[in-house]
Amino acid sequence: LRCAYWCCPSLRAQNQRCVCFQAVNGIHAAKPKDLLARREAGGDPLAPFLDGQRYYEQGLYEEALKQFEKIKDTDFQAMYQLGVMYYDGLGTEKDPERGVEYMNKILNSDSETARHLKFAAAYNLGRAYYEGFGVKHSTKEAERLWLTAADHGNPKASIKAQSTLGMLYSMPILKDLKKAFFWHSEASHNGNLESQGALGIMYLYGRGVHQNTKAALECLRKAAEFGNIYAQGHLVEYYYTRKFYSKAVALAKRATKNDDINMLAKITDCHPAYVAKGAAVAAFYLARCLQLGQGTEQDQDAAKKYYSKACHLDPAVASDLELAANLGRI
Repeated sequence: LRCAYWCCPSLRAQNQRCVCFQAVNGIHAAKPKDLLARREAGGDPLAPFLDGQRYYEQGLYEEALKQFEKIKDTDFQAMYQLGVMYYDGLGTEKDPERGVEYMNKILNSDSETARHLKFAAAYNLGRAYYEGFGVKHSTKEAERLWLTAADHGNPKASIKAQSTLGMLYSMPILKDLKKAFFWHSEASHNGNLESQGALGIMYLYGRGVHQNTKAALECLRKAAEFGNIYAQGHLVEYYYTRKFYSKAVALAKRATKNDDINMLAKITDCHPAYVAKGAAVAAFYLARCLQLGQGTEQDQDAAKKYYSKACHLDPAVASDLELAANLGRI
């Protein structure tokens, strides 16, 4: 459990589809009536793109695709969205090669109108190279592109790339925990919730940094407060092993309340596998508290329910914790 936290997430598991829309002069949404009025007035050069984006946001992908295709040669935002749609097969058959082609055009363009999309395009290309989807697999090329996207920790660059580099440098192939700590620190400072939790774990176990329980708890509690389930699971374990059973029970109930792992991952922008791991840890310790009457009333039926839940969420985590309990380590 503790050694398996950092992995490189699946490209398609991350939600980066609307980065371009977020970057347009602070515009985040437009009402259909407003769009119609702008088009009729002919005074808004963004109207054609916003029209396609409206279809996209409503899930009318075929209509969005048609609109973006009309303007892709004069609008890099439309090209970016087309790249995403072809890559993921939204409104069309999957064509990852074309998706990669469009992202490369954006990244290599000298146009000022493409500048605000370059970090997002570089991040997505890095994901493509890491997975070997639409292009030949290359971890080194993925690393290069993510470093470009991360831009030395620039808060206006791709914060997701910064967090992903933290994960990448924790993997055996490019393991460098000091680099991992650096990038998780940058991403956390820029508001990434997953890296906030990762920092807490690195401080807690002294990985890439000197062990610092105070800093670990500060990071984990902050991440947990904002919904990082993996951080919540580690805090439950921390409280339980130090016999703060009531705290462990209260937090474990919170961490296991919602069973929709994918929805939780989307809301918190954390990887689903680690949302499940955190919930499994919390469920196991809650079951143990219920079984032994620690911090709560003893309830064998409820204990069985939560043991089963832990096994369902992550069998490997549940098995490791069960072994530790049987050996008297918990």
